[in-house]
Formats: sequence, C-alpha cells, structure tokens
Amino acid sequence: MTGVVSALELFEHHAERLALRWAAGRPGAERVLESGDTVARRPSLAGYLNIIYPNRVQILGTEELAWLDGLDSRLRWETIEKIMQFRPLALVISKNQPCPEDLRLAAEETETPLWVSPRRGHELLNHLQYHLARRLAPRATLHGVFMEIYSIGVLITGDAGAGKSELALELVTRGHRLVADDAPEFTQIAPDVLDGTCPDLLQDMLEVRGLGVLNIRQMFGDTAVKRNKYLRLIVHLTQPTSQPVPGGFERITGDLGVRRVLDLDVPMITLPVIAGRNLAVLTEAATRTHILRAKGVDPAAAFLARHSHFLERGEP
Repeated sequence: MTGVVSALELFEHHAERLALRWAAGRPGAERVLESGDTVARRPSLAGYLNIIYPNRVQILGTEELAWLDGLDSRLRWETIEKIMQFRPLALVISKNQPCPEDLRLAAEETETPLWVSPRRGHELLNHLQYHLARRLAPRATLHGVFMEIYSIGVLITGDAGAGKSELALELVTRGHRLVADDAPEFTQIAPDVLDGTCPDLLQDMLEVRGLGVLNIRQMFGDTAVKRNKYLRLIVHLTQPTSQPVPGGFERITGDLGVRRVLDLDVPMITLPVIAGRNLAVLTEAATRTHILRAKGVDPAAAFLARHSHFLERGEP
C-alpha cells in the first residue's frame, strides 16, 4: 500500500499545534506527496532550506532568510525560481518572520503552499518529519485477528473456519485486549517496528460465526480494546496433518518459524486445531514463551543442555 499526503491535509493536521497560517500559494493545497516519490531520493521529507538536495517540506529559519538577503538581486531571483521548480510540498517560515515579497510572489505564481509559524525551526522539523515519515511509511493489510496479550501484540492467523474469532473472544474474556479483527493494518514506522492498527470501519468490532458482529467495547468496556500495538508474534492456527512429522523435533522446540511482513521477519508459532484443546491457554503459553525467549531464556535449549549433560554423566 502506498501512503499519500496532501499539503492541505498536512496543514490542517498541524495548523493548531504549530499555529500555521497561509502566506501564499493556496491553490497548491491539493499538491500531494506519495511514499514512492521518496524511494530514490537522497533528501529527507522535511528539513531546512536546501537547493542542492531539496527537502519535500522546506523550512526557512533566520539563517536561511539571512542567506537569501545576502544574495544579489539576480542570483536571489534565480535561487527562488530554482526552489519553486523543485515543487516542494510546502515552504514554512519559522518564528513569524516577515515573508519576503519576492518569495510570496513566486509562491503565488507557482501555486506553492507557503506557510508562516511562530514556532522555532527545530520544532517545525521534528513535528513535520515525524508525521510525514509515519504517514508515508510502508503499509500492509493482513488477514487475522490482532490482539494485545500480556502487553505484546499478537496476530492470530489461519484459514477460514479455523476459529480465530472464537479464540479472540475467549482471550478478551480472559482480560486481553482486541486491536483489530479481520483486516488489521500494519505500518513499518522504524526498521524493526511494525505498528498495527484497526481500520475505522472495523473499530471495536469482532465477527463470530453464529453470533454475528459484536461490539467488544460495549460488551466488555473500554479496557477490552486498544487503538494500536506493535506486532511481535504471529500465532497460526492450522488443521493437523495425518502424516507424522519426521524426527518429531518440534515436540521439544515447538513448531517455530517466521513470516515476512514488509521488511521484517516476525516470529511465528503454529498451533494445530484439535477438538478438546484449549487454544486460549495454548496461545497464552505461546506468548509467555516468546517473552522468555526475547529475554534470552529458552526452555527447549535448557532441556537439551540438561539432556546432554545427563548423557555425559552416564556410564558408557
């Protein structure tokens, strides 16, 4: 999925917090920035004025305006013209500094959004860079139920009819929290972080066969749902095969694996769905075991080491 943000959306999102006001270029409000536009680009999404590697949002602080004032009239106009030719998403003047008339006229002619803010340049940079990076980050929608179990994000996946929603409902009754059902959206907000959220249409809803759509917030209260969570583990429900597993080593280590989500390998454990098994207890145990492994504690490795030590002590 490709993220898109428009100049108008960016302005409205930060207008109150950054006290932004339009100085020129209102017709350029529909100018957009897509995540694909930055793949092969060297500059950042937002930064101080740079005419060599132009940022998508150019911030003009005291130093930048002083530098422009130090240019002769011809070079100044050529520089301003070059800035506009790069088609930035917006130009932002910090600390309520007076907007140069030639810059304002150039913004009007090229329909380039030009804003003024009383905030300092580093404040503008931090807010705008964070928002743009998060909004344009790679996204993916996966099929499953995303939950918070023991404070970590767990995605429950499986084929249709595997019992994902029933398992999620039982986990909610045991005190865990629902993030999203059916189509959680994941955004890679950092090299090693996937943030999972719920589409607005499905917020607080859980569909269970035979019961229909349930509103978890209304049934169990506000503490039964959560707005977002980082994905740390995938629990995959599968129908067991009749053929035995060669070697049976999974009986010691568990059926562990990984699943590629965007640019990250997410740990995955597979649980066979068999009549009579308490999947809620097994999912909780899988989550606790994952937490232990993340801390460097591996029960299977400890058991194998104990077994090797026992054999070494045994008589030949």
